Amino acid sequence: MSCTLRRVDALRRQIPGFACVPGCHDCCGPVTASSEELSRLPVKSEAEHDAALADFNCVHLGPHGCEVYDQRPLICRLFGTTSSLPCPRGQGPETPTDPAVERQVHRLIATTRQVLV
Repeated sequence: MSCTLRRVDALRRQIPGFACVPGCHDCCGPVTASSEELSRLPVKSEAEHDAALADFNCVHLGPHGCEVYDQRPLICRLFGTTSSLPCPRGQGPETPTDPAVERQVHRLIATTRQVLV
């Protein structure tokens, strides 16, 4: 397992989960992820990517929400768990993500090659 993948796993465990509003995907859109994170996601065709981007959606957003929720990138996991990335519907965990963890996620994003999901 690569060093980056271990860092990703460690950070994922520190970001609290919360229940989204059923059917909501207001925070879903095109995002970037590291190659380590992408390696966990199903490969989508260029046509699927183009169609998603035309609607300013994530290629993994299906009719019932995120199709890769358990493996979603770190930036997706942060949405709704920090004051800088609030849920547009006011949802969130009882205890938000520790600011030090949020900084680590942003540092990892800034220091790894990111690819459009």
